[in-house]
Amino acid sequence: MKEFLVGLLIFTATSTTMLANDDSVDCLILEDENSIICKYIQSRVNYDKKVKIKWIEPDGKITRIKELIIPAGHGSIYDYRYIKGRAMGTWTFQVIDEQQEFKTTFTIE
Repeated sequence: MKEFLVGLLIFTATSTTMLANDDSVDCLILEDENSIICKYIQSRVNYDKKVKIKWIEPDGKITRIKELIIPAGHGSIYDYRYIKGRAMGTWTFQVIDEQQEFKTTFTIE
């Protein structure tokens, strides 16, 4: 758990150094914690914003879809999954924010 929190802290610290208008998505694999943490950073707005996230397996199958609310004044959302039980290969984490789509890939070996 300690490594998970340290990893999340580093992930958050490096992510907050991005410029305010640079919407982005990134994932971090913490093998010793059996976790994949993905984060979407957006420009802060003064209203609640609904975004949709998708976890896409290497074969293209969508294994999770969630709609999340980013509260007014906040700039990010997180989601995580355990590594154990996931298909090997290159995964895609996708965020749909209004008309824009952001995605990143990561590999489970």
